[in-house]
Amino acid sequence: MTLSRILKFFSGIAELFLAIPVLGGALVLSSGYSLLGVMLVLHLVTYVLSRSNHEPAYGPAIGIVTSLLAWIPFVGWFLHLISGLFLLINSAQRGRIR
Repeated sequence: MTLSRILKFFSGIAELFLAIPVLGGALVLSSGYSLLGVMLVLHLVTYVLSRSNHEPAYGPAIGIVTSLLAWIPFVGWFLHLISGLFLLINSAQRGRIR
């Protein structure tokens, strides 16, 4: 299992955790929105590693959009849910064989 697939799995779990309505919102607010910045960096690193391993990178790309727009209350919840699901699906996929 590559590092990018491991990062996709853990960031998918983190995104689904942030999608819990009251708890996720409380964590983001209590961190002063810096948690979204940490997730943005994690998604950027995962995206670069996925591209270099020739693996699908739509999960981290959706995660990047989520990190940028998650400050909007109900939109953020929906984006965390969608990106968490896509990251977990993306972590189960293998890269292209050359």
